Amino acid sequence: MTTEPKHQTRRHAARAGQHGISARNAHYAHPAGGRELLLLALSALGVVYGDIGTSPLYAVRESFHGAHAVAPTPANILGVLSLIFWSLILVVSVKYILFILRADNDGEGGILALTALATPIRRLARSRSRWIVVLGVFGAALLYGDGVITPAISVLSAVEGLEVATPAFEPFVLPLTLAILIGLFAIQSRGTATIGSLFGPIMLVWFGVLALLGISQIARRPEILQAVNPWHGLQFFRTNGWHGFLVLGTVFLVVTGGEALYADMGHFGRQPIRLGWFGLVLPALLLNYFGQGALLLRAPEAENPFFLMAPAWALYPLVGLATLATIIASQALISGAFSLTMQAEHLGFLPRLRIVHTSPTAFGQIYIPFVNWALLIACVLVVIGFGSSSNLAAAYGIAVTSTMAITTILFAVVARRRWRWSLPVVVLLISGLLTIDLAFLGANLLKIPNGGWFPLVVAAVIFTLMTTWKRGTQLVFLRERELEMTLSDLLQRINREPPLRVPASAIFLSANPWGAPAALLANLKYNHVLHERVILMTIASEEVPHVAPTERFTIKELGHGLTQVTLHFGFMEEPNVPRALRQLASKLKLDWEQIPFFVNRTRVIASPLPGMALWREHLYRIMRDNAASPVDYFCLPPTRVVEIGTTVEV
Repeated sequence: MTTEPKHQTRRHAARAGQHGISARNAHYAHPAGGRELLLLALSALGVVYGDIGTSPLYAVRESFHGAHAVAPTPANILGVLSLIFWSLILVVSVKYILFILRADNDGEGGILALTALATPIRRLARSRSRWIVVLGVFGAALLYGDGVITPAISVLSAVEGLEVATPAFEPFVLPLTLAILIGLFAIQSRGTATIGSLFGPIMLVWFGVLALLGISQIARRPEILQAVNPWHGLQFFRTNGWHGFLVLGTVFLVVTGGEALYADMGHFGRQPIRLGWFGLVLPALLLNYFGQGALLLRAPEAENPFFLMAPAWALYPLVGLATLATIIASQALISGAFSLTMQAEHLGFLPRLRIVHTSPTAFGQIYIPFVNWALLIACVLVVIGFGSSSNLAAAYGIAVTSTMAITTILFAVVARRRWRWSLPVVVLLISGLLTIDLAFLGANLLKIPNGGWFPLVVAAVIFTLMTTWKRGTQLVFLRERELEMTLSDLLQRINREPPLRVPASAIFLSANPWGAPAALLANLKYNHVLHERVILMTIASEEVPHVAPTERFTIKELGHGLTQVTLHFGFMEEPNVPRALRQLASKLKLDWEQIPFFVNRTRVIASPLPGMALWREHLYRIMRDNAASPVDYFCLPPTRVVEIGTTVEV
């Protein structure tokens, strides 16, 4: 029952400037003082940096002992460390921290929020710049592939640290990994409000340990710091040629998680994320990576340099801490998948799903059962199928690199169209960023035969589902509009042939703000009556993440006892109709606790009519049949809902 409004005044009122922050998170973007800024930066450690913070577990190891490894000679070690250093500086520090974080959509970030900022996403009509929308949706689909692999490779690589202590633990690595993952997904329904308060301090300890481990090794071989010189990276390519290019696919593992910085911006704001990165995360990561390089200079045969940096007495505590860190990183990816699903749903790319809000106060604390269990099944399958973090590393990266390249292109559109940056500046900046993205993407494309196909298949399936749902919903809306009577015709009919009026009030939900709801027409046709007070209600999905409470609804009196009410929700908000209606109680003077809701339930039949391929029509019908009902989705009181069915062909 959602549609986009005819007028967009709410969109501009809700957005506080092109780079504005919504009222909900304005205090995040502009902290009141140093203490609040530090607390937000600490909280961000447990949500934003979990993925990129656990990359040291496997990134260096795969460069020298993975599928496309190079020999751990001093020149190669310095070369790889140089590539790691400049990747973190150019991709994360420059691209994401300095530039991409500027592109906030009402304070929110992420691939879909960026897409909506680049061009209006029309829920029930084709967007003007359709290629931008398609690109953004494919980027979102790729993130689901990343969401499957990240928990698996993170937890598996941490548990594999037990093998460093003794080979006797090898048979228990997979069962223990599966047990941790199953337990992690099993507790999602309880929410992360309580355990989330521990994430920041644990990650603070984790990054502190990363730094200490690195310093202890650098002190023994300080010459590793020469890798800061980019000449070593250039020499690496010159010496290794094509093989050196292949290593970029594993070097890229150090920046996976960079997209999370942007996606989670709405929870914390730019300043805490930047403070956390430059103040702790970047120094700790660099120290640890250089420490692993120093260890390899002393012991080139070391197959797991991360865990071998620790003294023997600290190995088991380090495995435990690493496991906690990877669980936190996995939690961030799972929560991100929930948020991404809610955004896609409100923008019209996914069917209504049951969303559980696990906290009455904390924004973003949501749980989507279908997504949770689908991710669990996928994670279990990849752990069993790939068997080790090294095998998973061969599949990891292609989805993230593709999304990063798409983000760069969308950022260029925003910079040029919305911010009016000069064309030479945009071309110069984007050419540099895209060159890096495409180099990483090219190196990762070579992983396709070794498992890189998996996240691409996941993305292709989800992209097909999202585009099929979008197009199918548009077709159903057009077919229903053909069957409906316009509001002007309805008012003329009431004036010409006044029906019997029932002394009561009713709300009729409609997806079309210009047409009479099918449920209302059915009531007139079969019961020959009309309520004395009729509220025609449309739920409008706006192009911004949040709508200000003062802009939540618009009211228009139509005459003959009919009132048109439009409720406006952002794509990051829960469309809770009863809660929104309480604001209208004093304006319309209705008893909201007693008024019934009339909802139309449409049955879709696949047909040879033009619009979509027949197989997509059947797919859309299956998705529609399994979508959450409007009663649950809009939080309507089930005892006061009357559903009237209609049938349309697509």
